Amino acid sequence: MTVKRQVWTNPSVLALAGDSDPVQAITERAQSKAVGAIQDGWSGPPYDPFALAEYLNVAVVAREDIPEARTVSSRAGYIIEFNPNRPRNRVKYSICHELAHTLFPDCADRVRSRLTHRDMKGDEWQLETLCNIGAAELLMPIGSTPSLEGGRLTIDAILEARKRHEVSAEAVLLRAVRLTADQCCVFSSSRRLLSGGRERYLIDYAIGSRAWTGAVSAGAALPGATVASQCTAIGYTAKGHEAWDTVGTVRVECLGVPPYPNHIYPRVLGIIRPEKQTPVDIAEITYLRGDASRPRGSGPRILAQIVNDSAFTWGGGFSLTVREKWPVAQKAFRAWAERERRNLRLGTVHVGVVDENLAVVSMIAQHGYGPSPKPRIRYMALKACLERLGSVAAERGATVHMPKIGSGQAGGSWNIVREFVDGAVCARGVKVFVYELPGGPGPSHPQATLEFS
Repeated sequence: MTVKRQVWTNPSVLALAGDSDPVQAITERAQSKAVGAIQDGWSGPPYDPFALAEYLNVAVVAREDIPEARTVSSRAGYIIEFNPNRPRNRVKYSICHELAHTLFPDCADRVRSRLTHRDMKGDEWQLETLCNIGAAELLMPIGSTPSLEGGRLTIDAILEARKRHEVSAEAVLLRAVRLTADQCCVFSSSRRLLSGGRERYLIDYAIGSRAWTGAVSAGAALPGATVASQCTAIGYTAKGHEAWDTVGTVRVECLGVPPYPNHIYPRVLGIIRPEKQTPVDIAEITYLRGDASRPRGSGPRILAQIVNDSAFTWGGGFSLTVREKWPVAQKAFRAWAERERRNLRLGTVHVGVVDENLAVVSMIAQHGYGPSPKPRIRYMALKACLERLGSVAAERGATVHMPKIGSGQAGGSWNIVREFVDGAVCARGVKVFVYELPGGPGPSHPQATLEFS
């Protein structure tokens, strides 16, 4: 297997990502749109892409004379036209794919030049790859599938979950790999013509689980006799063992999915798992019965809380408990907020040192306070705060302690917050302890539903 790092060349992709990773760029942009809609009342699962399009001010119109879907422009903005005669899940996926197109900064230019999917050539597949990833993030937003956490990923289980959640297999696969503790990597590949007239399956993108230790790069060629070549039709599956240069012998499971526009052969989604698993100590969330204001353990510890952007004094919920127990932390926060009013803007973080082994990190991720018809949490602000929290904890070699932040007076979903905590804090090797008072609903430990053995 030849390993070749993917070189992104498509101008639309470069306009979106700049110097950052394109896969990460489209994921974050789609995630921002999805959680913004959830804040404002979009609900599921299943999540309705028609409602999301309306929220994003994108008109959706049925047309039976087009193959799948396309984006066109009008004086009022973008219009997505779709074929209503396609299968329901395919329609949902197509609409989300087109919504992902609108996230690219040059989408209007592409629409004006009337470059349709049927005209795709050259490196246009790169744009389509990212739109598939963006569509998956919109179809199955962060926090939407706690039942996928843990467990071993298999293609058969992905197909079952696809039916249950009424989404595409790719959407399930991309959400599941971010949740599972299984040591695996998922990929999308397509059959492309190489120099010399040879055809090989090349990896379009690869995303490892948090336990994954291997290196698989976009642009790498799969083995010549890869089982992926057996997925010659949509819905075909194939399984086997293969030798991959960068990770050794792996178990491969594949699924044929709709091809890129103007391509003959299906794309192939896959899961690879090393034949010899490598023990990995993964930092993760541990749920405890107890009081978060009494963080357990020894050594450096950080107590994390969410506060609002309107008050200098912590006056309710868990923050009130923190204020009463550690007035020095409240005093330091108030002085910091009064010194510069901009310090209270959403997305900022205050670190208050209580003693040599304890600090209180206050994350400004709630807009206002008091009764509200909509959640006051601001998820993307919280994500930025958690990135800072993870950095501070890693620098100090500290463990992080918290209640189920954001799911109380802020009105947010712990399932969403939990994924942010996992991706921003645990991913840095920081252990997180989440406390629930005795008599509450009980710790959230979603069990594996992807495979029963």
